[in-house]
Amino acid sequence: MSTLLDAIRSEDVRVGDGAMGTMLQDAGLNDGGAPELWNVEKTEVIERILAEYANAGAQLLTTNTFGGTRARLQMHSLEDRVIELNRAAAQIARRVADSHEGVYVLGDIGPSGELLEPMGTLTPESAQELFAEQMRGLVEGGVDGFIIETMSDLGEVRAAIAAAKEVAPDLPVFATLSFDTNLHTMMGVSPAQAVVELAEMGADVVGANCGRGFEEMRTIAEQMAPARPEGVLLMLQSNAGLPELVGADFVYNGTPEGMAELASNLKALGVNVVGSCCGSTPTHTAAIRSVMFG
Repeated sequence: MSTLLDAIRSEDVRVGDGAMGTMLQDAGLNDGGAPELWNVEKTEVIERILAEYANAGAQLLTTNTFGGTRARLQMHSLEDRVIELNRAAAQIARRVADSHEGVYVLGDIGPSGELLEPMGTLTPESAQELFAEQMRGLVEGGVDGFIIETMSDLGEVRAAIAAAKEVAPDLPVFATLSFDTNLHTMMGVSPAQAVVELAEMGADVVGANCGRGFEEMRTIAEQMAPARPEGVLLMLQSNAGLPELVGADFVYNGTPEGMAELASNLKALGVNVVGSCCGSTPTHTAAIRSVMFG
């Protein structure tokens, strides 16, 4: 039995971290740049961001590896550095987690960017190998579990969960989908359907991330909570509202106060872990922490 899952079930762990991508953009990452390269070239920036989340009360630190598969890294001519970049990311998060009490590291697995057959050319077997390669690097770096996030295709999630079971069968698997198309994923999956099918695939913690703001995430939770099978843990991580153009920059409009209100609603619905996603900051994390342990 996973120590991490025990901690969630006993309500000792209730708070996820927040955005990495928008925090890196604020730190100077250019549009089109490879965030994963900063794991070796700007280690101190990644470590600072994760430390800020941990200091704000996050108990689950997510590695900077959302685009860490060979398919995604190939866009930056980094496909031969999969293991290196994922291992480095996990090592950074491990250092931060180990300097805080009761903090765990989740290896972040985002979509491959490829479409599975028959809509695309990616086979389930090749998808599983893409994810397995990334996960091997994360395991070498010392993660406590995996978070497969922002997914829309159940077939791709199935391949990622299979990869996790292949590479590190003893590590817990978190799986969250993004429901940003009329309260469904782009592939038409509903929140209630997702909870049931992700659990059947073997995910230990299921839920939603990203999305279109606080109100929609609350509705998603209301559909997920009654549908979850017994024993399945729920995790939701909303964007900090939606981006609005302010001058020349896009700014997310969701305040920490709004995030705290959402966390209160989710807690009342029985959601086990609440974190945040795009546009969020450690201030949003602190607001969630005050509610989840309030």
